[in-house]
Amino acid sequence: MTTVRRHVARGAAALAAAAALCVTAVPSTALATPASPASPADEGAPAGPPAALPAGMYGTTDPTYDGVWRQSLAMLAQRAVNVMPADSAVAWLLGQQCDSGAFPAYRPDTTKPCDATTVVDTNSTAAAVQILAALTTHPDAMNNGISWLTSVQNKDGGWGYSAGAPSDANSTGLAIGALAAGGAPVGTRLSTEGRSPYQALSTFAIPCDAKEGGGAFAYQPDKSGKLLPNADATAAGLLGGIGKRMVTTGVEPGPGPVCQDLHPLTPERAARNGASYLVKALAKTGHLDQPPMPGAADSAPLPDHGNTADAVVALTTAGYGKQAAAPMKWLEKNSAAWAKENGPAAYAQLIFAAHTTSTDPRKFGGTDLVKALNATGPAPKWIGPKPLTTAEQQKVLAEQKAEKHSMSGNLWTMGIGAFAALVICAVFVVRAKRRRA
Repeated sequence: MTTVRRHVARGAAALAAAAALCVTAVPSTALATPASPASPADEGAPAGPPAALPAGMYGTTDPTYDGVWRQSLAMLAQRAVNVMPADSAVAWLLGQQCDSGAFPAYRPDTTKPCDATTVVDTNSTAAAVQILAALTTHPDAMNNGISWLTSVQNKDGGWGYSAGAPSDANSTGLAIGALAAGGAPVGTRLSTEGRSPYQALSTFAIPCDAKEGGGAFAYQPDKSGKLLPNADATAAGLLGGIGKRMVTTGVEPGPGPVCQDLHPLTPERAARNGASYLVKALAKTGHLDQPPMPGAADSAPLPDHGNTADAVVALTTAGYGKQAAAPMKWLEKNSAAWAKENGPAAYAQLIFAAHTTSTDPRKFGGTDLVKALNATGPAPKWIGPKPLTTAEQQKVLAEQKAEKHSMSGNLWTMGIGAFAALVICAVFVVRAKRRRA
């Protein structure tokens, strides 16, 4: 999900959650008219950013709707390129967590315990769990986050943006990634009605023979129950459908994806069908598009850098790296200005794509993404040597295998030689004794 769209989604969800709190607090006799959403000034709504953002945070823009999200993605990207985030960055993230294990988008005053007015969400929590799993130094915080996620799993097996909200493909995919990162068994994580997260994802899959968007995932059914194709949800559904987290490694590319309607539709088949939709969508221009913002004067679609990067990660992870190569080249040529404007999360998404495709993020279309990302937050604790690409890793493994084989041969030869020397020595000793006798 792009940074701008995530801000909008988080803002809408926060207002909806605040409205829900108002409804539960008012007697039923007073509900003759629908409750209006709470305004940002109302109690329980997220407060605006402080005059100076806390130490340890990444970015300089208002963190109200994406503080934990961008913090988590920034640190995940750093770990992917062998950079250790500052202690202050980790401490800030840990300080955002509620006792329940959930994370809000942003909690400005961490001296006050979370209560019923604290707006927490599954997306922030899932992202935080994934970086805590990568850090490995705070297992209790990670496990608490997983426990909260499992406690708010919907009956259909999926997750919505907030606890109790209808499931959607994006939130379900993120939650799957969090469970996988923490080592929790995703396939056996069943809801109260015995449904798994993978089954929930499959309900958002559009049949291949549909007139519009065959193979794609919908974010949610619309008011009439119809599934409409959504590239953002499709990338999330593909990655979640194969049980992967946001930071993954590519696999050996194979044949291109095809769309097949199976009955029943398996989660993996739904994911592969989603890949076929993404490949077709990317083939048109080399990138995905986003619809214009409401009220915009220009109605033409705009390039969607963030979702294109997510699609590259998902396709490459699923074994469709050849089909992701052209979009990756497009990102290298066209994403520097977008990332600079949108900050830490945007740099992170590009680093994820580079990491998955074995592209050097330090030479990304003339931009050092790692240096740029590090500059958006506190100075890293340490920066390790550049990690090997997949090709370099394979070369090292081959050399080690050859060296091991060579050493085995040498040791065998040396063993035979040593044994022969001992035999010869024994013969001389025996002969010498015979002469003396």
